Amino acid sequence: MTFQDQIIEQLKSKPTINPKEEIRKSIDFMKEYLIKNPFINGYVLGISGGQDSTLVGKLAQMAVDELNEENKTDRYQFIAIRLPYGKQFDEDDCQDALNFIQPSKIYTVDIKAAVDASELALKKAGIIISDYTKGNDKARERMKVQYAIAATHSCVVLGSDHAAEAITGFYTKFGDGGADLMPLYRLNKRQGRELLQKLGAPEHLYNKVPTADLEEDKPAIPDEVALGVTYDEIDDYLEGKKVSNKAQETIERYYSRSAHKRHMPITIFDDFWK
Repeated sequence: MTFQDQIIEQLKSKPTINPKEEIRKSIDFMKEYLIKNPFINGYVLGISGGQDSTLVGKLAQMAVDELNEENKTDRYQFIAIRLPYGKQFDEDDCQDALNFIQPSKIYTVDIKAAVDASELALKKAGIIISDYTKGNDKARERMKVQYAIAATHSCVVLGSDHAAEAITGFYTKFGDGGADLMPLYRLNKRQGRELLQKLGAPEHLYNKVPTADLEEDKPAIPDEVALGVTYDEIDDYLEGKKVSNKAQETIERYYSRSAHKRHMPITIFDDFWK
């Protein structure tokens, strides 16, 4: 088995999908979780205006709508949260995503004051953080807010991580990588796009250039620029196709270096660190 085969097996990625079946699979997964955990009332997710959170948000809303209809109740809800750092450059896309999802409830929490206060407190202690570190702090503050709102409403937090992010570790540990359920785990980027097309999402949302938009020195820098490899190359790799030597080396290097992000905190009983 090649290293590529091992990675594909680990991330449960498939070369082809049936969008309708994968939509059903994710919805049923979220419904079953709520049924088996009767103390949970629904889901929470931050909506960024990008492909991934739009898709997870829509699937979550469909899941709670089905449960409410099947049980003749209005108990279950999906809470969408807008989490800008000050003014967000693509706010129109965020609003389009919310209009498409039609969430049960929407909150907006500006994280700027909290992130800036943390940076100032560190500065007073003699610690100057880099723009990159501050970007990760933004992601962690967003997740902190999601968990606070989830706890208030007896909900759990969804994540939008998928195979094309998991393979590179292109997310913040304990930030957007911290969640209770990952409904897209197994899908690559283009497969997620297929699901949104099937669901009738606005085209500009699933064709949007992906960007984390965390660093102020590099505002809205595309993921592919930051990674040095395209999502098409990552998706081809995950589908078992041959990619260029450069792309393969880049992807496999990211996968190896980010192994700690796909592992629970390490104990003396793990051989992970040896």
